[in-house]
Amino acid sequence: MDSEEESFVRLQDESLQSPEQLRQEIERCKELYTALEKECAKLQSAKEAAEQRTQELKKEEELHKVLEQQLPLNGDEERARQIFTIREENKRLRLEKQVLYNKLEELKKRVFWNDPVQILSALPEKKMIFKGLPANKEDMNKLMLIPLIRCPLPGGSALITFEEAEVAQRIIEMKEHTVELSCGQLEELDQCRVKVQAVPMDILLPSALEIRLTQSSRSILVSDLPSLSISKEALLDKLELFFSKTKNGGSEVESRNFLEDSQQVVLTFTRDGVAEPLIERGHIQVPIGKGKYKIKISPYMSGDISNLQLQPSRCPRTVLLLGIPDVMSVESMRDALEIHFQKASRGGGEVDALAYVPAGRTGVAVFVEDTAG
Repeated sequence: MDSEEESFVRLQDESLQSPEQLRQEIERCKELYTALEKECAKLQSAKEAAEQRTQELKKEEELHKVLEQQLPLNGDEERARQIFTIREENKRLRLEKQVLYNKLEELKKRVFWNDPVQILSALPEKKMIFKGLPANKEDMNKLMLIPLIRCPLPGGSALITFEEAEVAQRIIEMKEHTVELSCGQLEELDQCRVKVQAVPMDILLPSALEIRLTQSSRSILVSDLPSLSISKEALLDKLELFFSKTKNGGSEVESRNFLEDSQQVVLTFTRDGVAEPLIERGHIQVPIGKGKYKIKISPYMSGDISNLQLQPSRCPRTVLLLGIPDVMSVESMRDALEIHFQKASRGGGEVDALAYVPAGRTGVAVFVEDTAG
């Protein structure tokens, strides 16, 4: 083995769904989409009704103003009472108009965020490369998750992955192994051997995962940023300065964060009601340096794991060795373990990977999908 960085373990993904489960999931998604379309239609109808009622109230208010102007103010008690009544009615209509306007704005937001097409158009663009159609139709419309499991290792232990699962099973069945060490610096013969325990390596794999997405009411996601010869801090300063101005539709910026993996920026404002109008605009021209650049504004979504189910899984080609004393250097002990467990006379075989953690220290093993077949 060249180094500890190459000491990794591959694990076969045993959590793939069956074709029947996938078909059921697709049908469930279709039903959900149909129900969502009906809800959008109802919201659109309610929106149109609210707009119509708003127009009617506006006309009534204008009519009342005309009538009020036509009434002669001659001190007559009856006319004074009529004027008072008209003013009270106008006040009531204005309040009702404001309530309907607020309801209309809420309906617009609900229509927008319940429409899958509009949601997708609001998200940042992602460049994709077409690599051909899947050979198996069952692989279509399926989200594939590649396992990457991190497992702590105690001190005085080692992980060995063999090329054949049968070798690992044979080593585990033998339970205790006596490993001969190099005796060049040791005088007594019994100090040249150590006994270690071989046990199976069991880990927990996710069998079900549900993630709940929540849109932030104060944050926006800025994408399509230009590639300029300025530092990230300078870019963040210019974005914060632009979006902190009310004339640009912004407000005071509470925080800014540059996302390294996607080259996008998250801006969080100090108050509500600023992010949504910017998101509805979609794009905006921002001066950076000597030029103006069109950038995209999207909702910032945060995800929380709402349901996670785990199931135990055994690594078929990997063995965990315990009880290894700290009597040699790390490299020497790794070499001694690899030599011992490669010998067929001791039940071993070809070693694919080996990781050793000396006593008094801790380590982390990373398990990935087993592609060895």
